[in-house]
Parts: sequence; structure tokens; C-alpha cells
Amino acid sequence: MKKLFLFTCLCLSNFLLRSQPINHCFSPDKTITAQLEIQNGQIFYTIKKDNEPVIRSSRLGIDCSDQSFSDGMELLSVAKPVAVKDKYNLKNAKKSEITYTANETFFTLRNNKGNKLQIIFRASNDGFAFRYFLPSVKTMTTITKEYSSFSFDPATRAWLQPMSVAKSGWEQCNPAYEEHYYKDVPVGTVSKLKSGWVYPALFKCNNNWVLITEAGIDGSYCGSRLLNDSATAVYYTGFPDPREVFTGKGYLPVNDKPWYSPWRILSIGSLATITTSTLGTDLAAKSVKMDDDFIKPGKASWSWINSKDNFITYDEQKKYIDFAGRMKWEYCLIDADWDTKIGYDKVTELANYARSKKVGLILWYNSAGDWNTVKYHPKGLLLTKAGREKEFSRLQTMGIKGVKIDFFGGDGQSMMQYYIDILEDAARYKLLVNFHGATLPRGWHRTYPNLMSAEAVHGMEMVTFGQEAADEQPSHCTVLPFTRNVFDPMDFTPMNLTGLTHSKSIRRTSPSFELALSVLFLSGIQHYAQNPEQMDKVPGFVTSFLQELPGNWDDVKFIDGYPGKFIVLARRSGNRWYIAAINAEKEEKKINIDLAPFKKGSGRLITDTDGEGLFRELALFTSARMAVKIKPNGGFVAILE
Repeated sequence: MKKLFLFTCLCLSNFLLRSQPINHCFSPDKTITAQLEIQNGQIFYTIKKDNEPVIRSSRLGIDCSDQSFSDGMELLSVAKPVAVKDKYNLKNAKKSEITYTANETFFTLRNNKGNKLQIIFRASNDGFAFRYFLPSVKTMTTITKEYSSFSFDPATRAWLQPMSVAKSGWEQCNPAYEEHYYKDVPVGTVSKLKSGWVYPALFKCNNNWVLITEAGIDGSYCGSRLLNDSATAVYYTGFPDPREVFTGKGYLPVNDKPWYSPWRILSIGSLATITTSTLGTDLAAKSVKMDDDFIKPGKASWSWINSKDNFITYDEQKKYIDFAGRMKWEYCLIDADWDTKIGYDKVTELANYARSKKVGLILWYNSAGDWNTVKYHPKGLLLTKAGREKEFSRLQTMGIKGVKIDFFGGDGQSMMQYYIDILEDAARYKLLVNFHGATLPRGWHRTYPNLMSAEAVHGMEMVTFGQEAADEQPSHCTVLPFTRNVFDPMDFTPMNLTGLTHSKSIRRTSPSFELALSVLFLSGIQHYAQNPEQMDKVPGFVTSFLQELPGNWDDVKFIDGYPGKFIVLARRSGNRWYIAAINAEKEEKKINIDLAPFKKGSGRLITDTDGEGLFRELALFTSARMAVKIKPNGGFVAILE
């Protein structure tokens, strides 16, 4: 009788376990686990990596203009996990051929009005993502609040870029994602600007690193940010300032049909996992249909970074076209006020001349309506579809290859729609796009492959404006490969080898530090901060290196580094590997790299000299270990072939 009772209890227990929904999602390798649960009608989730908590119990949910999906929630069902597999190619990323594999779980919930919300979990070997789906939207609905949050262990450290205050800064240009990072600070630290933090945001939680960002934003949603308070280790998803809008339009998410939110993404693991992850494009929408034969990554000369406004002249731009041609660079950028200082007809002449040198021209535009007070022009020509089509058609006739569009007004829903409208219209006229004074692209370069780059960084331009930025640059540059530049192209405008001209600051980095940025930083078109006269001062082997440097990459390997201190990365193009390193510490850094796994027959190293001169070049034994000493604020580049 006792045995029968125990057997009955065991069977009942097994039945109850089987009848409960499996409320978790595993990565394919089972190292990452995410779990959803309902507590007092509210939705929470947790994430573990190798059974170690990464995200503690954190809230989920949204509020809409007509109802709430945050309180009084009931879990109705959990769909059987399904495998998600995707393969895609990118011309403008750390890898050219990308494979994405994850497990996906749908959770269906119901609010107290009887309406449903679905939450979608995806776990991959390099991280986790989630988003919301509103299946029953039929009339115009506004999401007024998102409860998505990320709760960390209080001992977690963070590397965070503050969000600037709307309508602040020079000519009311902010937010522009151009602040310096808070480095290695306790979670809970509050930004002095008190507007939250931008993506990607980096955290070190016990034995794991976590990089948070978002992707999959279409014109119905706004860009978001992280908010927190000093009393907790919790970060919340926040919406933009109401002033961050296209003139006369809205800032909150709106839609009138069944509706997916953007993906909230967490890359989780080692620094190698973070720097090689492709989750930011894996979860972006697939490429829209376009004739992409005009999409050609490359390098560009650019006069403004050295000679500034007064030299946007015909002769100066012709000199930089010659410079690009001599360096075998694909593009030359002509900056602000070209429409009056040179004029459309003379720019057409320059475009024809550039074509003879196998160089394409890119022209600068001011995006602005009334959201800031910037006077630079052409201005106001792109605000309507009719205006864009008229201007883009004219540029196509002139033979212009791309546009750099500057001074956007933030992350409101209507402003995000403006970005997308520009990308779609530019694609029809075979124009490449670079956004400046702009938001983080959030994977748009997968969806719209004509997006070559975006600034959204405190770049070399800022170094020319003041010594504070120049002093911060070495450390700042070692943070970017772990944060801003992990998923999205970044127009830092790097690589000043010989000293900035027309600058208010003295550069603190060595020539080889600057040369390494040409490999470390990713941008579909890399605009270099070097002028032709100064290039004549560098040795021929550096000139040859920059002439042969590829415009896009096939693969990446993390070798060593720590955000704010140093970074060593390897990138592959075809059969050639490039290894680049920079050191931001005050002491000399010793780096040892085993070259044998690269399986290359020859190699060379370009680094700083010990005495006079800018650079030295050394042969490498590619079957052995490479031992290199990097000077403070120095760097190196190695080429293996």
C-alpha cells in the first residue's frame, strides 16, 4: 500500500510538471538560459550564463494609449521552442558572410481586458534578445511606456556614454551621441546630463560581459535609451525627449496594425564574444530590395578636418581628389556650403574630373528643418519626398556617388522615420548615405545596404576643437571597439599620422596608434583625417599600406584587450590578415601573439620608432610568436599574407 501511494504521488508529480508551460529559452549550446514568469500579475524575466546569473529578475511589459500590458497579466501559453537559422552577406561589417542560429520561444499573455500580448525570446550562443508583438491592433495605437529593464548584481561595472540633453549644445544640435564614456563605473552611477545612456552599453557582471543595444526599428517606433537611478542596479528602457521630433510630428511609437517592437539585445560572454558578435545585424530586418551594384565600400579623402570652412573651394577640393587618386582611395568628400562656395556647375566639373581619377564624390547636406539653428547649407532640401527626389535626381545626373547628411534632431518616432525615408529615396537614385550629428544606426546597414556609416561618436572632429578631447582620445579609442563600433559602422574620421592642421589641440597619440585605427575602426566609407602635404612626410611602406588597405572585411578575431586600456584585433580580407593594436595606458604594454594559427607564409610589422622618424617596418616570422612592445599611447599594425 505504501509503495502504491508513493507511485501515485510520483505519477501525479510528473503529470503536474508536464502540464506546466516550459517558461524558459535555451541557447543552442545550452550555456544561456532565459526564463519568464508572472509575479502578482506583472511580467519578469531572468538570464543566466553557464548557470551564473547575468540579469536578475527584471520587469517586462508595455502600456498603450488604450490599455496596459504591464499589470494584471496572465500567462496563457508557451509555444514549443523552434530553431531559427539565418545566413546573410554584408559588404559593410566585421564579417562578410554571417550565420545566425538561435532558439526562439513565444509566450502568449492576456491582460485584464482579455487582449493578448506576445513576448518573443531568442537565445543564441552569443547572447539573448526579446521583443513584443501586439496581434490585435486595428486602430491607431500609441505605446506610452515600455517596462523592459535590466537588473544587475550591485557589484557590476559599466562603460556608458551619456545621452545629451535635447536642444542643448552648439546650435541646439543635441542629442548627437557625441559624449565621452564613463569608464569602469559602478552600476547605478548617474549621468551628469541626467538624460540616460545611449546604446550600446557595456557591463561586466562577475565572470561575464554584457553589451546591450537594440535593432529592428522601423518608422513606427522611436529609438530608446537606458535610464537608471543611483539607488539601484536596474536600467530601464526610456523613450526620447518630446522635443526630439521631425517638425510638427510625434515622438512616441504609433501604429494601426499588428505590431512588433524593436529587439532588445544582450550580447553575453567574454570580450571575445562581445567583439565578434553580430547580433546587432542578426536581429535587424533583412535587406530591402534594391539594385545594389552601386554599393561599394572604400576610403575617402576629406579636406574639412584639416582646413575647415574657408577651404571649401574648387582648387582645394581638386587637390583632395588628386590625393584620393594617388592613394587609390575610392571617394572624396566635399563638405558644407559647397553649393555657394563652389556651385553645382563647378561641382559637376569636379565630379567629372574625379571620375577620370577613379574617385567618386560625396556631398554634404544639412538635414535640418527647425529642430536646430545651424546655418550651414545646402539646407532644407531633403525635408519632403518631392524635395529629396528632386535633389537626388540632380545628384545622380551630376555623377555624385553619395551624400553626408548632418544635424539630425534625436530619436523620436517621426525622426526615425525621416532617417528611413532618406535611405529609401537615396537608394532609388543609387546614392550612398552617411549620417552625421545623428543617432546610432541600430543595424540599418543590413536593412538599407546603401547606409555606409554614421557618426554617433565623439570623433576626430572633436579632437581638433579642444585639448580635452585630444587628451581623452587614447582611452576613448580603446573603448569604441567594445561598444559603439561592435555592431554598427562608425564615422570617427580616424588616422591623422602627422599632426592636425587648423586645430586648437595637440594630438596625444603616436603615428602608429593613428595608423592602427584604420584597421580597428569599422566604417563602410572610412574618411581619413590626413592631408596630402603631410602624407608626403611618411615613409613609402606606410603609403603602400594605405593604398592596399581593403575597404571591407571578411572576418574578425579578438586577441586581447580591456576597454579603456588597450585593444588587439585581427581582421581578414581575402587571404590576408591585418592585426592592429593600440595602448592607452601610461606604461609600455607587452603583447605576445601566436602567429602560427593564421597559417601565413610571410608578414611585416609597422610600429613606432625608438628614435627619430615616424614609423619603422620589421619582417615577421609567421610560424612563431610575435612579441611586441607598445609605447604609451602607441600602436602597431601587422600584415600577414
